[in-house]
Amino acid sequence: MAGRGETSQTSWLRRDLAGLAAILASAAIGYVLFPDNLALLTRILSVALLVLSLDLVTGFCGVATLGHAALYGAGAYAAGMAAVQWNVTDPLAMLAISAVGGALAGLVSGAVILRGHGLAQLVLSIAVVHLFHEVANKASAYTGGSDGLSGISPDPVFGLFEFDLWGRTAYGLGVALLLVVFILLRLLVRSPFGMLCRGIRQDPVRIRAMGASVQGTLLKMYVISGAVAGLGGGLNALSTQVVGLDSLSFTLSAEALVMLVLGGTGSLYGALVGTIAFMGFEDFVSAANPFHWLTIIGALLIAVVLFAPRGLYGSAAALLARFKGRGG
Repeated sequence: MAGRGETSQTSWLRRDLAGLAAILASAAIGYVLFPDNLALLTRILSVALLVLSLDLVTGFCGVATLGHAALYGAGAYAAGMAAVQWNVTDPLAMLAISAVGGALAGLVSGAVILRGHGLAQLVLSIAVVHLFHEVANKASAYTGGSDGLSGISPDPVFGLFEFDLWGRTAYGLGVALLLVVFILLRLLVRSPFGMLCRGIRQDPVRIRAMGASVQGTLLKMYVISGAVAGLGGGLNALSTQVVGLDSLSFTLSAEALVMLVLGGTGSLYGALVGTIAFMGFEDFVSAANPFHWLTIIGALLIAVVLFAPRGLYGSAAALLARFKGRGG
């Protein structure tokens, strides 16, 4: 039994190292191939954090939500307000504040959304993101209202790397942030707490009968998810140096869910693959065909749902496992 456990741990370690190497390689390839479009790549990194956070509550806990942009936007506004209102311009401090802002938003919205089930959860999540959007719009003295927050001027990272017009510093910071968060989330989902969340998704009645607090566990995961989404919003605020109401839009929430389904729910790698595939394809198609690009994206999504129901990563992993089984 001990040998099997050690073999399993070794297998997980190899997969994680290979995954981290793939992330680093993808980041390096993106930097080399698109040196003039680092702003888009940094945007992909920030949205990837949002989709990872959504996967925590939807893929691993089974909570239906279309309002996750509220957590992302809360983090973005927290970082922006800290810089503009309170002169907190250290980028790492701004990221820490964005994580706290996202976590608080996760606590508030989670307490509301988790009171419903199924369609009621979806309705509550939509209501939450619209409420956050309206609060940010009305509190113009702090958020800039419809004009947004501008004048965000972060200090150089570690006092050495200034945020330049080419976006190299923001991109490097984004890659480092994604790697750290991804490692922590991999540890989280394999921890006893992560396994408990998977159990709640599969059979909440049995978990409740075992004496565990279903609502309390889900709310904790929602807070963690909020911190991750808030980091994504904070990264976007640092890279663009502007925070607008679009960071709290229902459209962003819906697109994040589409990216998660596209890559494969319940898999952190799937969240990354779905984000890169959707945003990369969207940028390419919208530039090539600005009048019909939504039609093309819609056709892509239909094809993925029909022919790869587990998502791009999930279906590819299942196919690879099948071939390995035949080879064995």
